[in-house]
Amino acid sequence: MATLHTDVAIAGGGPAGVMLGLLLARQGIDVTVFEKHGDFFRDFRGDTVHPSTLNIIDALGLRERFNAIEHRPLPQLDVVVNGIRIHLIDFSTLPPPNRFVTLMPQWDLLDLLAEAGAEHPAFHLQMGADVTDVIERDGRVRGVRVKTSDDEFEVEASLVVAADGRASTVRRAAGLVPHAYDVDLDVLWFRVPRPERRLPDTLGWAGPGGLVVTIPRPEYLQCAHLIPKGTFGGIRAEGIPAFHDRIARVVPRLSPVMDAVASFDDVKLLSVRIDRLPRWWQPGLLCIGDAAHAMSPVFGVGINYAIQDAVAAARVLVPTLRGPNAGPDESAIDRACAALQQRRGWPTAAMQGIQRLAHRLIGSDRVGTLIDNPPTRGQRAWLRFVLPVVRRRAMRIVAYGFRPERL
Repeated sequence: MATLHTDVAIAGGGPAGVMLGLLLARQGIDVTVFEKHGDFFRDFRGDTVHPSTLNIIDALGLRERFNAIEHRPLPQLDVVVNGIRIHLIDFSTLPPPNRFVTLMPQWDLLDLLAEAGAEHPAFHLQMGADVTDVIERDGRVRGVRVKTSDDEFEVEASLVVAADGRASTVRRAAGLVPHAYDVDLDVLWFRVPRPERRLPDTLGWAGPGGLVVTIPRPEYLQCAHLIPKGTFGGIRAEGIPAFHDRIARVVPRLSPVMDAVASFDDVKLLSVRIDRLPRWWQPGLLCIGDAAHAMSPVFGVGINYAIQDAVAAARVLVPTLRGPNAGPDESAIDRACAALQQRRGWPTAAMQGIQRLAHRLIGSDRVGTLIDNPPTRGQRAWLRFVLPVVRRRAMRIVAYGFRPERL
C-alpha cells in the first residue's frame, strides 16, 4: 500500500475543513483535504452566511469573488406568527460593511474557498477520497487510511484534523464519543417553485400547524418543516395531500406550489442533533466543526461556528507547525489543540444552550399562538417595548456568536 506524506491531513471538505486547509496553506504549511464525495453539492447543507464569516471573507481578499456568486442579503430576519409579521432581528446597526446575513448555497461557498486554496502550492484537495480509519502508533495518531474508487493508500501527517461532520468516521475510529443532548425535533426538507405572487424574504412562519422555514434560492424555495421527533411515520401515513394542507396552514401563500411535492420521495427527513465532545483532541488528532459539536439548525449558525473553529485552529497551529526545529514539536501541537478547545468550547456550549431553549419553544403547542391576531393590548406593549431590547441583544449573538474570530 502506497504512503503519502503531508504536514496536516484534514478529513472532510466542509466549511471547517476547506477553510482550515486554505488558512494553513497560505502560511506555507503542506495540507491535504480529503472529501469523500466527488463534488460539494449536497442539498441539505446550510445556506446562511453570517457577518462573522463575511468579515473573514473580506480579510482573505475574496469579497469580489464572493459577490460575483448569486446570493441574497437579508438585513433583517422576519418571522410571521399567526399571520403577524415580526421583525425579529435587525442587522442594520452593526458596524459596516456587513450589516446583514446572506443566503448562498453552501456548495458555492465551498467552491470559492477551494479555488482560493488551489492558488497556494501547499494546498491539496482530493475529491472522492474517503478517510476510512486512523493510523495510531505509540499512543499517537500518525495519519489516516484513505480509499478512492480505484485505490487505497495511507497518509502520514504531523496532525490529523477531523472535519468530517456529525457522523465523523475519524472521531469514531479514534474512540472519541460526544455527549448527546436530548432533542425533540426533526426537520422535513423539501423544495417548491417560487409562487407567482412574490413571497417576502421571511425565514420563519409559525402557525397552528407548526413551524416552516423558507430559504430563498435563485430559482426555488428550499423549505424546512420542523416536526416533533419520531412523528414522520404518522405524517406519511396521512398521505401527501394532508402534508400539502399541513404546510399551507402555516404558509398559505405556498398552497399554489405545493403540488411540486408529488410524493414523500420529494421530502427528506433530517435528524436534528446537538452534541459536543468532552475533549476535542487526543495526541495527533483534532476535531473541529460538527465533528466536535453538532449544532441545531436554529439561527443557522452551523457554517459560521465551523469556520470560526477553523480560523482559531489556524491561529494556534501555525506557530507550532512552522517552528524552528527540524521536525514538528508534537507536545507543542497537542498544547495548541488543547488551547483551541479552551477558546472555542465555551462559545459553542453557550450557543447550544440557547438552541436547546429555542427547541422547547418550537416543540411546544404555543409557538403558533404566541401572538393573537389581532394582538392583545399586552402583546402590543411587548412588541413595542420589550422586542426592541431583545432584538438588540439577539442581533450580535446571531451575527457574530459569543466569541467571533478574526484572521
